[in-house]
Amino acid sequence: MNSQIKKINLNHSFIFFLFCNILSIITLKISYFTISPLICLFLILSIGVSHGSLDNLKGRKLFQIYGINNFVIFYLSYILISLCVIFFWIIIPSISLIIFLIIASHHFGKEDTQFLIVENSYLNQFFFFLKGTLIIFAPMYFHFDETISIFKLLLIDNESFYEFLNFIESNEILLYVIILSTLSSIILFIKNFELKKFTIFLDYFSILIINFYFSPLVAFTVYFCFLHSIRHSISLVYELDNNDLMNGLKIFTKKALPLTIVTATFCFLGLYLLNSTYNFDSSVLKIIFIGLASLTFPHILLEYLIEKNEK
Repeated sequence: MNSQIKKINLNHSFIFFLFCNILSIITLKISYFTISPLICLFLILSIGVSHGSLDNLKGRKLFQIYGINNFVIFYLSYILISLCVIFFWIIIPSISLIIFLIIASHHFGKEDTQFLIVENSYLNQFFFFLKGTLIIFAPMYFHFDETISIFKLLLIDNESFYEFLNFIESNEILLYVIILSTLSSIILFIKNFELKKFTIFLDYFSILIINFYFSPLVAFTVYFCFLHSIRHSISLVYELDNNDLMNGLKIFTKKALPLTIVTATFCFLGLYLLNSTYNFDSSVLKIIFIGLASLTFPHILLEYLIEKNEK
């Protein structure tokens, strides 16, 4: 990856670190300061979703590789996978959640770090996974009861699942996982050392700070929108025009807007339908997490297929 994108991401990580600290100070100074679930939903459906809104362009690139001319198949396949995820979540929610958290851990660890790593080995993929577990386990470590409440709102009613979570919480296994995640960050930082890789630790401390001071929903929203999504969007902007990033940003915004609006429209429609059965905050949480899961699976599959074929 070009040194320019490394420098941009280092600056982005530093700004995000300052942003997290400022938010934390505001929380400490203003006791009634809160970020509502509706604001979280708005941020995710705008900044968050937009980083995957060029999947149609990536799909077109993949179809060209496979020699498929009928692009309607891409949209149908993408939507079908999303609907299957929602269907399986309703039928087997606890298993769906576990699979989603495992895949999300690797995805977050990889997408937030791979621009710094040249070697694409299986060992590095494992380190990416461990690094990404911090996103999943930090909210459980700092706000265990709140995280469990979110799981229950996501249709998880398996008592064995909660007994297992209580076991790992009472035996400090959550702390051990965070230590492993910390060690993976250290290893990724040390291997083929260069100063720009300090990005890893800025991100690490930012994630700990927001999860310590904020609820799991707010912490995830801040991370997902302002670190993960913006970082991915930066890479897309760079791909669109690496000579003029402002022009690349204009192109990205223009191309990302249609699918972002379509996705947000369907999510608000789903929110309206769910709100007739559940309370508003519960409906928002279902839209955010189950909706994100349904979009994450086809998004990750598309990224994997493109990466595999480009090799």
